[in-house]
Amino acid sequence: MDHRARLLAAVTVPPLVTAAVGLTHPPTLTFEAAHHWQMMHTVLLPVFPLLALGPWLVARRSSRVAGVVAGVLAFVYACFYTSLDVIAGITAGALKHARSEDLGVVFGVAGDLGDVGILAYAGASVVAIVVAARDTGLLRAVPGAVLVVVGTVMFWQEHVYRPWGVTAMVLLAAGWGWFAWLGRTTEVTPAAPA
Repeated sequence: MDHRARLLAAVTVPPLVTAAVGLTHPPTLTFEAAHHWQMMHTVLLPVFPLLALGPWLVARRSSRVAGVVAGVLAFVYACFYTSLDVIAGITAGALKHARSEDLGVVFGVAGDLGDVGILAYAGASVVAIVVAARDTGLLRAVPGAVLVVVGTVMFWQEHVYRPWGVTAMVLLAAGWGWFAWLGRTTEVTPAAPA
């Protein structure tokens, strides 16, 4: 498998897996749906951080500096958005399954942490889009940029609820896939040590 195909797989598989699992996301957290809600978010626990591969890998193949900036922002996303998944997904599902009624505090804290994560994801995406546009030309970058920006906004607003959260994941896969296919075929390599 060549470098471009590996990159394409790395940036498209995580959002597509998330979209597939999101198709089963209950519309609301009820007692009946609580166990599925908890298990679905547990399955996504190792997948959500992998969504950060899109902006990080696209940025780092264009520029070391952009790769570091996007990588730091992607790391912040992975930490904070994963906390949303753990709190609002796994913990809230477990509490509801245990018949707890008071989930307002849990969802409030989770939402705040998730906002930090998604804003970091948006920042990493902007860095990646800018350097990809510089490398490929603005007009060639526009389709991927539109897909990623719309997907990111929908992700922020809809998480992975169907239909719009699932659509957001498909848009992110298509956008990062566009950049992976369009961009450089070789990544920037660090300078050899002296």
